[in-house]
Amino acid sequence: MFERLFGRTRAHHPAPSTDGRLIYAVGDVHGRLDVLGPLLNDILQDAVAAEAQAQASAPRPLLVFLGDYVDRGPDSKGVIDLILERRAMGRFEVRALKGNHEEALLGFLDDPAFGATWIEHGGGPTLASYGVQPPAQRTDLDAWARARDALADLLPADHRRFYEGLELMVTQGDYAFVHAGVRPGVPLARQAERDLLWIRQDFLEARGRFEKVIVHGHTPLEEPQLLPARLGLDTGAYATGILTAVRLEGEEQRILQARAKRPLHAVA
Repeated sequence: MFERLFGRTRAHHPAPSTDGRLIYAVGDVHGRLDVLGPLLNDILQDAVAAEAQAQASAPRPLLVFLGDYVDRGPDSKGVIDLILERRAMGRFEVRALKGNHEEALLGFLDDPAFGATWIEHGGGPTLASYGVQPPAQRTDLDAWARARDALADLLPADHRRFYEGLELMVTQGDYAFVHAGVRPGVPLARQAERDLLWIRQDFLEARGRFEKVIVHGHTPLEEPQLLPARLGLDTGAYATGILTAVRLEGEEQRILQARAKRPLHAVA
C-alpha cells in the first residue's frame, strides 16, 4: 500500500559527525498516522539491521520527532499513541520536540477563546480525533469553553504529559534538532522559543553556517533539503501523503520516506 523511498545521500559537501550515534529524525506528521506507522516500521527494520553490524557497546539509536504531530490530518490522537508506544518499547531513545501546533493546542487548553484562531489552522480535526465536536459558531465563546472542558476531560493523562513535556531543542554531535529553525547570529543556548517554533525566512535565507547543522521541519517543501547548514524535512504530509525522515550515522545522511497512495488534502 505504501511506497518507500530510500537513498538520496548528500554528495557534494562533507557531512558533519554524529559522534558515533545512529540518529533518525522525523518531519512534521500533522495527524497522518497512515504514513507515520509505515515510516516508523521502516526505521525499526533499518535500526535492527544496523544493530546486527554494530559493536556491543554502541548506544541506542536516537529517534527525534521534530514537532507538529497534531492538526490538519485526521488522527492526531493516534499519532501521539504511536509515538508513546515506540518510546515505551525502549529500542530507541525517543525525543519529541514542540511545534507551533502543539503550542496552539496547549494555548487552547489554557484559554478557550484561542479556539477560534486554532480552528483556522487545522485544530478541528485534532478536537475530533479526541472525540470533541468543534463549535458550530467560531465566535461563540461559551461553546469554545465547553469544547475546551471536553478536551481536558477526554485527553488521556499520558497525552497531557507528552504535550507539556515537549522539548525545544535536541543536540547530538554536530547536529541541533529544532522545529522551525534558529535566529541567525544568536548562540544556540540563547535562542528564543518563538523563533524555535515559528521562524521562517530569516533562517531559511541566512548565509553561512550555524554552530551546528540545524535539522528542522515547519516549512513544507516539495523535496527534503540536505544543505551544508541545515536539513529541511517537512514535505507537507498532511496534504501530500509524503512523510520524510533522515537517517544520520557518522558522516552519512540518507532520506527515508513513506508515501500514501492517495494524498489527503488539508482540512481546516
